[in-house]
Amino acid sequence: MGRTPDALGEILAAAAAGQFPPADGGTTVVPQPSPRDAGVIAFTAHSVVFTDEDPRWVRSALAAPACDALAATMHPRFLAALLDRTGRTTDTVDLLTVADPLPGGPPLELREVDDPDHPRVRRALRRRDDVRVWAADGGVLVLGRGVAGRWETAIEVDEEVRHRGLGRDLARAARHLVPDGEPVWSQQAAGNARSIRAFQAAGFRPVGSEALLLAPPG
Repeated sequence: MGRTPDALGEILAAAAAGQFPPADGGTTVVPQPSPRDAGVIAFTAHSVVFTDEDPRWVRSALAAPACDALAATMHPRFLAALLDRTGRTTDTVDLLTVADPLPGGPPLELREVDDPDHPRVRRALRRRDDVRVWAADGGVLVLGRGVAGRWETAIEVDEEVRHRGLGRDLARAARHLVPDGEPVWSQQAAGNARSIRAFQAAGFRPVGSEALLLAPPG
């Protein structure tokens, strides 16, 4: 799935360049950029819901939780209603981060994994297109096109080699490997402090929170 112009893609491109939606407490509802991708992104005091559901239903559901309006899009009651409405599932609410590309090859020895049955490849293909996977001693790096065609990366570090900077090095390597001079995005679970520290040490900056709604397999 290549990158195509769409409302969410424009919002993400602007955010990657440091230009965010107005911090006015509002919520923007836009169509899904593809049948696969639906969800919610909360920036500072402004949220974006990307779904093909009726925007009137979305705004009605946002009014239901008894909470601060700024928190409504990530409130468990709203997310549960959206999941029920769409028949989708989700894993968690992630911290959404982005980094600019870096020139040259990565200063880390990597070998590309060309195996469609590799567990990291199978897992990534549910959420991304054009997936490529590299292995290092004790770690794995995944790169592929995700929401609205953005380049996304994920890493995995073996337990026995943690606390040696490998996570940081893998995350930084993704900035060298991303093609076309585009920014590279990543999500970290809010409770995964080690991953958050590794990505921020690699130059990824937080831009918001994100809840992706996953379509049923099939």
